[in-house]
Order: sequence, then structure tokens, then C-alpha cells
Amino acid sequence: MLLRSLARDYLPADFHHYIHSKLRELLTAFSPQFVLIIDEFEGLTYNLLYKSAEVYLRPQIAPNTTRFRVIMPKKEEKVSVVMERNQEIVDSFNGVRFVWKMVSKQIPSLYIPTPGSGRHHSTLKSELRYYELCFNKKHKDMVFSEYLPYVMEKAKEVKEERKTLKLFTLKKDRFHGRRGDMWQSVNLDHPSTFDTLAMDLEAKKGIMEDLDRFVQTKSFYRKVGKAWKRGYLLFGPPGTGKSSLIGAMANYLNFDIYDLELTDLRSNTELRKLLISTGNRSILVVEDIDCSLQLQDRLAKPAAEEEEPMAAMPSPFHPFEDQKPKVTLSGLLNFIDGLWSSCGDERIIVFTTNHKDRLDPALLRPGRMDVHIHMSYCTPGGFKTLACNYLGISEHPLLVQVENLMHTTNVTPAEVAEQLLKHEEEDSEIALRSLMEFLRDKGGKSHESEDLSTM
Repeated sequence: MLLRSLARDYLPADFHHYIHSKLRELLTAFSPQFVLIIDEFEGLTYNLLYKSAEVYLRPQIAPNTTRFRVIMPKKEEKVSVVMERNQEIVDSFNGVRFVWKMVSKQIPSLYIPTPGSGRHHSTLKSELRYYELCFNKKHKDMVFSEYLPYVMEKAKEVKEERKTLKLFTLKKDRFHGRRGDMWQSVNLDHPSTFDTLAMDLEAKKGIMEDLDRFVQTKSFYRKVGKAWKRGYLLFGPPGTGKSSLIGAMANYLNFDIYDLELTDLRSNTELRKLLISTGNRSILVVEDIDCSLQLQDRLAKPAAEEEEPMAAMPSPFHPFEDQKPKVTLSGLLNFIDGLWSSCGDERIIVFTTNHKDRLDPALLRPGRMDVHIHMSYCTPGGFKTLACNYLGISEHPLLVQVENLMHTTNVTPAEVAEQLLKHEEEDSEIALRSLMEFLRDKGGKSHESEDLSTM
């Protein structure tokens, strides 16, 4: 104590620091422990390894740890439990012991730019956080080659298990908001599943097998030099279940949905920015593509030739109000399967249309719209699913009669569901007879229309 007091009083502070650093180096040289520092930020961006460690170090790994932080993130449905500050968790991998410690230090307040935003959008930070990963130095090579990749992969699995599905739509003020923040989201709580979808069993089975094959063949896509994405075209009359099928696909794969309205875009450049800002493991939906833009067959007479010259001129008071969208067919094709389409992994692009014949052939080829799914009028198989969903029956003497009427009457699953919904609290026989009456009436009107058209 006397020597420490004399050294503190008579030796310069720089000399103190030098002695302490040399002592630490000496002790470290003889210590078998190796410590990795995993910072929360790398420069101005989030450290992905830190985020993965935060997810990986969940309570199930260390049941003896008694202090955790519990939070409810915005727009989430599940509670998140994360490691408390300055606490330790012991993990084991391949028989090797690892000690994780989450270190938190107070720092002078400073503004850190929000990742992906402009320079004027930042967050006030007064805390420096990082993980210390301690292990025996003889396992250093194994940590980098096996353990850390394992942590990243397990964190991805946990994140998917706890994921709350989102439905993203374009922000109206995206031109004035934060750079890169072009989407707004709500929780996706669509009830549609393949079990409740009014389609033939074979058709549903084929779609599910195609989806399973897609998500399981990342290495194959890489091997053949193809972007890991899949394009679907859903075509058929309105009310045949195109939106319900998209909801069922999202629930089946646990994928978010991005709803893209092409008429809201001003240029091909904005289309590319939107593609980059979408997340992996997502479904990008472009509905009614035949109505969104002038993307009909290029051999047909351009619609612009049939319009008056003054029709396309913008208003002098609102220069953008009357301008037509500037997303072109070539821009859309490059977006689907050009260089920009490879920005991101495990994506599904779904196009819907009521009139497949109006689309340009360049859009329809494999690589752009790989799978064409005809959403037909209600079939006997689809009706059985609806009868089970709405009436809770799979057998009834009147079911055969209803199915026979469907062979001669074009009726959509939405129309059938509406009729059954009217009688959901009544006897199933009353509901089926009411549906039969509706089908006969609709079939009679259809035949009258055909007769008039042939006169």
C-alpha cells in the first residue's frame, strides 16, 4: 500500500498507464483464455454478428441465469427476452465451454446516424454495448470456422420461429422520408391456409410441392447460376381466390408480403430502389398487372396513338398530378430477371391478372413467370372444402346435386362462400338448397345471355 501510494503521488499518469498495459500483456501471454469483442456497431452500420448473438443467447441456452430483459417490440405480437447488461451466459459447443458476457458502458451522449437513413436522421446514444466471448485459445480456429457460423444459423432459425408476419405497402411520403425507408407495415393476420383454400386437392398439392422444392434448393440455384427467386402468375376471373392463395402461401412459408402498386411509381429507378429495400424470405405481389401499366402485347397498336395529344400534358399547377407512370416494360423485365433481380435471396414474385391474354409474351416466359396457375370457377373439389369450412360437413345427400349444377354453371368460390355465409347458423340442408336455387337462377341467366348473343 505504501509503494502504491508513493507511485500514485510521484510517478506521472502516463507512466502508470504504461506499466498497467505491460502487466496486462504479460498476464495475457500466460493465460489460456482468448476473448473476442463483438461490437453492436461497425462504423455506422449494425454488426450482424452482434444481432445474431442477441437472438442466440436466449433463456433456453442458460436456464440457470436468472436476469433477463423482457421487451415488446413495436408491431410485434410476441415478447422478446434478451440478455441483461453485464451478465454472463455459459454455452457449450462440441464439448467446448464458451462464456458470453454482455458489456455495457456509459459514454458521453452522441448522435449516431440511423442505418439506412440520411445524415439528418440519427439516434442519441449514451451507451456502448458489446459482447465478450471467452474461450480457450486452442479452439480459436474452430470458433471461426464452426462455432460463429453455427451461432448465425441458429439465430436465423430462432428469428423465423418467432417472426410476426408483416404486410408492407408503399409510403405516400417516401420521397420526403428517411432514405431507404420506403415501406410501411402492418401485422399480417390473413386466415387463409392451404387447408381452407377452395381449390382441387391435386392443384394445392402441386403448389405446396413447388414451394417446398424452391425453399430447399438454394445450393442448386447457386450451382446453375440462377437468382434464388420464383415467379408465379395467378390468372382467372375475379373472385376465384387469387388473394386467398397469396395469403395461404405466406402462411405456409412464413414469408412477409410486399404489396407493390406499379402505378404509384415514377420511374424504373424507383422500382429498383424498392426491390433493394425488400427483405429476404418475402413475397412481392403485383396485382392486376394488365391494368397497372401499358404492358400489353407490343405487337398491338400502342394505346398512346389513340389518345389526344393534349391528354398527357401535366397540369401547370400540379406538375406531377397528371403525369403517367414512367415504369416501362423493359424496366419491369430487368426488375424480374435482370441484374437487379439478384439483389436478395429466397424471394417469390406473384403477379395476378384477370386477362392473361393481354400480357406481353416477354413477361410470360419461364424465368419471369415460372409457374402459371389458372384460378378457375368453383369446382366440385373446391366446393367440398367450402362446405367443410362453412357448414362443417363432408357428406350430405344434396352435395352431389350441388356439384352437378356446378358443372353447368360458372360460379366463383367467393359467390359460393357468400351464399353459405348467409345460412351458417341454419341447418346445412337449408343452406345447400338455397345454394342450389342460387346456382339454377345464375345458370338460367347465363343461358339467356348466350341466347341473346346468338340472335
